[in-house]
Amino acid sequence: MTITNLFTMLGGLGLFLYGMHMMSNGLENVAGNSLKKILEKITSNRIVGVLIGAGITAVIQSSSATTVMVVGFVNSGLMKLSQAVWIIMGANVGTTITGQLIALNVKDFAPILIFAGVFLIQFIRNKKVGYVGEIVAGLGILFVGMQFMSDAMVPLRDYKPFVDLMTTFENPFLGIAAGAVFTAVIQSSSASIGILQALAMSGAIQLHSAIFVLFGQNIGTCITSIIASIGTNRNAKRTTMIHLLFNVIGTLVFVTLCLFVPFTDYIVALTPGSVQNQIANVHTVFNIATTVMLLPFGNQLVQLVEKILPLKDDEEQDLQTLYISATEPAASFMATTQLSKEIARMFDFAKENIVLTMKGLTKVTDKYNEKIGNNEKYIDYLNTEITRFSAQVTLVDTNENDSLLTNALFKITGNIERIGDHAINLAQYIDETKANGLKYSAQAETELTILQQTLDSSISCFEESKAQLTPLNMDKIIENEELVDELIASYRENQIKRLKKGEISAEACVVYSEILTDIERIADHLYSIAKLCRQFNITLYETISE
Repeated sequence: MTITNLFTMLGGLGLFLYGMHMMSNGLENVAGNSLKKILEKITSNRIVGVLIGAGITAVIQSSSATTVMVVGFVNSGLMKLSQAVWIIMGANVGTTITGQLIALNVKDFAPILIFAGVFLIQFIRNKKVGYVGEIVAGLGILFVGMQFMSDAMVPLRDYKPFVDLMTTFENPFLGIAAGAVFTAVIQSSSASIGILQALAMSGAIQLHSAIFVLFGQNIGTCITSIIASIGTNRNAKRTTMIHLLFNVIGTLVFVTLCLFVPFTDYIVALTPGSVQNQIANVHTVFNIATTVMLLPFGNQLVQLVEKILPLKDDEEQDLQTLYISATEPAASFMATTQLSKEIARMFDFAKENIVLTMKGLTKVTDKYNEKIGNNEKYIDYLNTEITRFSAQVTLVDTNENDSLLTNALFKITGNIERIGDHAINLAQYIDETKANGLKYSAQAETELTILQQTLDSSISCFEESKAQLTPLNMDKIIENEELVDELIASYRENQIKRLKKGEISAEACVVYSEILTDIERIADHLYSIAKLCRQFNITLYETISE
């Protein structure tokens, strides 16, 4: 094999991977919102779960992406572990579609597909048609890449060291290890199986040598979800363990089958003379059969991973995100849902601090200080993580609507963070009032009570929307924001009159003025959040699957 063959193979691999990316991106943009709604309404029905997992993976052409999403959902509480197990099984079935597409070997039509796809992208001024063009062109580029790899590998048929290596792979353990390591490195079972099929198309490998490598590739694909589970909670790690166990159990069963039953000969007899079809068929049979075999034992699989990874006593006390992770979003169409739910958590902490600090102003006490401080730590932590995740989302190809929505969510995060800061300011004024023995007049306390009630009214609009899953009462929030402005303007005048009469000290007057400023800002930020929620149809509440 010459250096030219090597470069041709690498170029083919590049085209193959880019074609997969184009197909995935186009399919995601065409069907993304529908897939998002399906995942949000997932039920505990095992058959439905498997079908949804298979369908979504067939569309986005990546079992790794589906599994990473599921890890994120379980980490957030959006999906239970007992639901995730069915999605994972389905994802393994759905990933076989790519292998079957490659096995069609429609290389003669690849140039036509590329031309048609590029024509739709360049000359049809319609975004949805453009996404369809990406799918078509991506498929054509994928086949061209496959042909490049296949042609480059033809000399390997007569290359003795390679032939000897392929003979070695007939050893189950070596073949499994090779397949697992290679797939773990490139983080795509579809791509690694495509390369295996390219070898087969070149005549450099037969099914008897490839089958154990193929089993190992199913195990290697778990590396992506393992990486995604780093820094997540225990249930998310258990989800990854289920994915790994699924493929390990399937591999053990099929290796045993190959050793004692002429399984490989049966597959060869189905499509004689077409090794790429044989590889695709083994991949499909492996995943479907393993799913059928483990389907009745999904709950037992959950119980097993719970014993392997027991919950730590202090695990739930650590600061952690629930809906987003430190890794890049698996799919852009899910990123906005993850963001909005994480922001909803952040908003809950901010709302609680508003309530606690306003109570503290009229009842000067340090009873709430620890709770307010803990909430602020969480607000700051979530602000940092949400900002980091939002930045990652902007690097993922998104449609215009999702880009606008991500921007709106980022603005809401900023407003919530500022509310948290103003609430902390109010808490500090409570401490200052107590430490310096400052006294407010009875009229000032009444004014603060009225402002507290007005802010409570705005917060109640968000709470009612959350409880009843209805749109925000914008009219009431606008009314409250305008009322706060009017009240504070009036209360400032009252405070000056009290100062002139000597009813309060200058120091108390300054603190009271700062308190009014922070309350006014909180009302402004609540209004800004509500406005963005209505404009972009954002719900700042969490829905947990039952």
